[in-house]
Amino acid sequence: QDTAFPLTERDRLGLRGLLPPRVMSFEQQYERFINSYHSLEHNTQGEPDSVVSLAKWRILNRLHDRNETLYYRVLIDNIKDFAPIIYTPTVGLVCENYSGLFRRPRGMYFSAKDKGEMMSMIYNWPAEKVDMIVVTDGSRILGLGDLGVQGIGIPIGKLDVYVAAAGINPQKVLPIMLDVGTNNEELLEDKLYLGLRQPRLEGEEYLAVVDEFMEAVHARWPKAIVQFEDFQMKWAFETLQRYRSRFCMFNDDVQVL
Repeated sequence: QDTAFPLTERDRLGLRGLLPPRVMSFEQQYERFINSYHSLEHNTQGEPDSVVSLAKWRILNRLHDRNETLYYRVLIDNIKDFAPIIYTPTVGLVCENYSGLFRRPRGMYFSAKDKGEMMSMIYNWPAEKVDMIVVTDGSRILGLGDLGVQGIGIPIGKLDVYVAAAGINPQKVLPIMLDVGTNNEELLEDKLYLGLRQPRLEGEEYLAVVDEFMEAVHARWPKAIVQFEDFQMKWAFETLQRYRSRFCMFNDDVQVL
């Protein structure tokens, strides 16, 4: 609730003194953010489109960090304006620069180094129930190719669209990154890169990681829908055929629903 916490709740939750003294209503918070967003638009006139888009993404991301309720209200009310910022085309820029933009983790990360641990790792997610998962291995992000762990921006953005446009409960969605390495030499040499510094797994080694991940998800949330997103074409088809009859999953990149 941020500054919307009334004094009684601030006392009960030990927040008195940790927030500015003024109690703002939700509507006042909403108006303040929209005014800040319009001010950003005005102040970035004449800047390159990429600079403006990333600035808009940052201001929305900061709102998400501090007040999730207000964030989704803003998205729901202004989905036509903000969808291009939280998803395509801006999400491509975000993914390309994700390691530099990173401030706090969202979702979960399963890597090749976690083999044998995923069944226990899945219980580290705090939500008791998850209805929708979007997972990527970062191998074919939009038209940008292999972006490794930086592809996490795709599941995050897609699920935000699902929440805002389809009414899915934001507490019951989970973006996931399967980090099996990257063949992108620029990323492997980037000191800020947050993923595994190794070539991508292939063949049975790759499938063993995805198998373990799917078994872990199914064990904890057997009714959750798992959407495979932006996988390299060979793995998109392979995983669809491998899991479609065993798990509740789909891949709309290669599948007509």
